[in-house]
Amino acid sequence: MKRLYKKILAILTGSSLLVIFGVVLVSSLSRYLFNAPIQWSEEVAKYAMIYGTMFGMALCYLEGIHIRFTFLEDMVSAKIRHLLHFISDIIALISGGVIAYSGYLFMMKRGAIEAPGTGIQMYYFQVAMVIGGVCLVLAALIRLTQYIQPKTVSEGQ
Repeated sequence: MKRLYKKILAILTGSSLLVIFGVVLVSSLSRYLFNAPIQWSEEVAKYAMIYGTMFGMALCYLEGIHIRFTFLEDMVSAKIRHLLHFISDIIALISGGVIAYSGYLFMMKRGAIEAPGTGIQMYYFQVAMVIGGVCLVLAALIRLTQYIQPKTVSEGQ
């Protein structure tokens, strides 16, 4: 389950980066070679970056490669370190729920506004916060299930 979820998040994060690269490349070529800028390009790249950030946030957290300060961890015993990781996972679970809920409220209040560059309603772009929050909740649940599963040799996968 964890491996599949990591693969899905990696594909979604990479796809977002590919969209950003493609849009910026085409926009730059269009602007400088043909003197015809694409009006919607900056907006689409910006929203693809937000989606990529949301997927990448969940992926980095799930992998344990997010930015963190470990000076406290390094000073305590393994048992306390385990407890700190558990508390951190609970906080991530709650934070994901808060992000998803606040994103939902924001989307419901302002989602009907049309994006100026694309003419698309903002629901499609603002739902990224909801999706990111749900992705973080799922990642936290996967990490929390590891506390109740028996330890195996291939635990890192």
